[in-house]
Amino acid sequence: MNYKLILFFIVVSTAGLAFKRLPDSNKPSVVTIKKENEQYQLYRNGEPYYIKGAGGYDYYDKLKECGGNSIRLWSTQGAKPYLDKAQELGLTVTLGLDLGHERKGFNYSDKKAVKEQFERIKKDILLLKDHPALLMWGVGNEVDQFANNFAVWDAVNDIAKYIHEVDPNHPTTTMLAGVPVKHIKEIKKRCPDLDVLSINAFKWIAPVRKDITAAGWTGPYLIGEWGPSGYWESDMVPWGTFIEETSTQKAEVCSERYKTGILENRDRCLGGYAYYWGWKQARTHTLLSLFSEDGQETGVIDVLQKEWTGKERTNKAPLISPIGIDNLATHKGVYLKPGSTHMAYTDANDPDKDPIYYYWEIYPESTEKKEGGDAEAKPKPMPELILEGKTKALSFKAPSKEGPYRIFVTAYDGKNHIATANAPFYVKR
Repeated sequence: MNYKLILFFIVVSTAGLAFKRLPDSNKPSVVTIKKENEQYQLYRNGEPYYIKGAGGYDYYDKLKECGGNSIRLWSTQGAKPYLDKAQELGLTVTLGLDLGHERKGFNYSDKKAVKEQFERIKKDILLLKDHPALLMWGVGNEVDQFANNFAVWDAVNDIAKYIHEVDPNHPTTTMLAGVPVKHIKEIKKRCPDLDVLSINAFKWIAPVRKDITAAGWTGPYLIGEWGPSGYWESDMVPWGTFIEETSTQKAEVCSERYKTGILENRDRCLGGYAYYWGWKQARTHTLLSLFSEDGQETGVIDVLQKEWTGKERTNKAPLISPIGIDNLATHKGVYLKPGSTHMAYTDANDPDKDPIYYYWEIYPESTEKKEGGDAEAKPKPMPELILEGKTKALSFKAPSKEGPYRIFVTAYDGKNHIATANAPFYVKR
């Protein structure tokens, strides 16, 4: 018997089988939405699929580890490596098609500009429609924000219709800023090719279902962004800046919001994307960031793993109290004299009994007032104001220049987890 010949045929046959299997993993996923027993269900390749997602461009391996299954991207620009990484980890992607915004000067009555945008978007769709990680198309993000020209929805539907023509495998959606009733009414009239409505909602996530139904949308929806309270919906101090939740408060409210805003509506809500899976300056560098700038993890991530998997994390983030300044009520507004000396304080503890390390910073209040998630620059810290700040108490000097400022504290557990808090104050002569 010629064993070498037999071995040759085995190797060739095995290689052939491998070669035949390879394209299967690179085929586009087939995503559908069905209504069964008065419940909307998303299917991916014939299997029920519930979106346990986050929006961002980093830490995809950590998302997978925490039980997440999907990423949201806001643009096709440079999206291919992120789609590839998602596919490598077994994650899916809701991929945004970046459309012009009226608030930035785009005119949806300008037929030439709308046509040029459509042709640009068509190329992106054709380029990426067959990527196996693709789950859904997001046709524009918050194009309703500060918009009065309803022709935007004609343009959105033209794109959604084109997607259905060239890519029958993936549903279409558009992301709205909250529940803009007048825009949803227009979407119902003008956008028959949108399969899903997506709502970006934070503090007011619980009433989303009721509000979109009242506006006329009775089909499936998802939460395109959700998380801690935004600056636009938080309590304010007298000079007009917001009071930010501590990271511990953020974890608490996110646990409640996931249950009441997403899980309790599974008959219509297809899931949601936590925001922001990474680090992002948004009035402050801690407001919506689920990670620190150097990748340390906040308590909201503990909550997400518990909700997505039913299992607690083996090591959790510290818990922290709000910052106090002297004996003043920070929520009512703290005014300090230029150059005066003061004490700030907090308290933190760790559920795993890890030792806590504190780091204090003072920044000018950000003058960046961008909207819709547009990029903002982080202010420069003022380390010269820190007199003593290595414990849960801070001795500091007020700046000499009048104006608004903010004290930040980060509590580290030495295990890549943090807790954060901050408090605004105003320097006034």
